[in-house]
Amino acid sequence: MSREDHNLDPALVRELATILNDTDLTEIEIERGSVRVRVSRQKDYPQPMQYMQAPQPMQQALAPASQPAPAAPTGPEPGTVPSPMVGTVYLASAPGAKNFIEVGQQVAEGETVLIIEAMKTMNQIPAPRAGRITRICVENAQPVEYGEALVVIA
Repeated sequence: MSREDHNLDPALVRELATILNDTDLTEIEIERGSVRVRVSRQKDYPQPMQYMQAPQPMQQALAPASQPAPAAPTGPEPGTVPSPMVGTVYLASAPGAKNFIEVGQQVAEGETVLIIEAMKTMNQIPAPRAGRITRICVENAQPVEYGEALVVIA
């Protein structure tokens, strides 16, 4: 390897950082000869909150036999938009920005209703159909599971 392969050009690093900012990418990597340069940055999104459920006390008494059994779950509410992935949900495009949707708002099919961050990738979640937002089932920066209800569109 020649000596110049080992010297890192600071102007190259600055140029790559400028490309990251201009394109809204989070990482860029190039290779020249035997030198590989990777420049990355983290988005300024709030860290997801961790939720833990407190232990529930055990029930000592059983329900009397004369009481009817609880009703079987009826499934998701009609018009529910399920999460297509595991990740962290964001209701706006950036911290402090206006939310994509509000309860009572009309949305068009394909319109972004929220973002789910998964593996440092921001995934826009589109409305699967046109309608009115009747309920937002998640909070900003909340972790979500696959299939979890996000919003309800009537």
